[in-house]
Amino acid sequence: MANTYDTGRLNLPFVGISTFGKRPYVEDWDSLDADVAVLGAPFDAGTQWRPGARFGPRAVREASTLFSFGHGGAYDHEDDATYLPNTVRIVDMGDADIIHTDTTGSHRNIEAGVRAALAAGALPVTIGGDHSINIPCIRAFDDQGDIHVLQIDAHLDFVDERHGVRHGHGNPMRRAAEQDHVTGLTQVGIRNVSSTAREGYEDARAMGSDIISVRQARDLGPRGVIRYIPDGARVYITIDIDAFCPSIAPGTGTPSHGGFLYYEVLEMLKMVARRHDIVGIDLVEVAPDYDPTGSTAILAAQVLMNLLGFVFHARGT
Repeated sequence: MANTYDTGRLNLPFVGISTFGKRPYVEDWDSLDADVAVLGAPFDAGTQWRPGARFGPRAVREASTLFSFGHGGAYDHEDDATYLPNTVRIVDMGDADIIHTDTTGSHRNIEAGVRAALAAGALPVTIGGDHSINIPCIRAFDDQGDIHVLQIDAHLDFVDERHGVRHGHGNPMRRAAEQDHVTGLTQVGIRNVSSTAREGYEDARAMGSDIISVRQARDLGPRGVIRYIPDGARVYITIDIDAFCPSIAPGTGTPSHGGFLYYEVLEMLKMVARRHDIVGIDLVEVAPDYDPTGSTAILAAQVLMNLLGFVFHARGT
């Protein structure tokens, strides 16, 4: 059998166009044919403090080229498993069209992208952008059956309305909880002073949310955290990069000290992928200009690659 590393192009990470994982770019969303469809959502007009997450999709894509090695997939010696072999078809849809100053129009275009991925039978993976981009992502699942939302985040994001704002990055989990197809939320990593007032926490619990801080998650362990998700639930995962400690993820608009380290999140993601059907993913709030080292974008790309590996390994692919 020929060594696949000695055939075709070497195609090193710094060569070529930076699609996600150096996977094929598909401009025509009506012709999608893949297991995973990655969509950029470079929208940050929902941000309340430091902007810059509009550059997150570009940064995460470029960082993801580091993980394009391994024509036969990525072997993990600890798990004794090969993740994301070539049989897992991943494509990059490019970005949803963002209309400056127009939240409604921009969100509508993001929703159209997620719907196109779902219509093609692909797992939609959306890279933000601020956390408001989760609102159209969740809305796109309104004809897909019931889902449970796992949020890994420093902030509750459960503000109902403030000065007329209902679709900013402080609102997405409230908007999700209002959807008939969302049966509950597990909100993990929530800590420190939050933009959500006490009433928002009370509303979240009343609307079917379990709220788990970093310290509580450490006491519970990954298995204990994921057990909060009901058996048999189909799960949508939303990851805010500020869930991580800013010592490893400084490139974000609203950093919050006391966050998770890499393996803490990784083990939770591995556990949820083993126990549940993962139906959608977004990762948000990477603002690369606040991190000249680029490590935040690399962390984001590595988390997404590993999560996809866990999902498809659990599916037997």
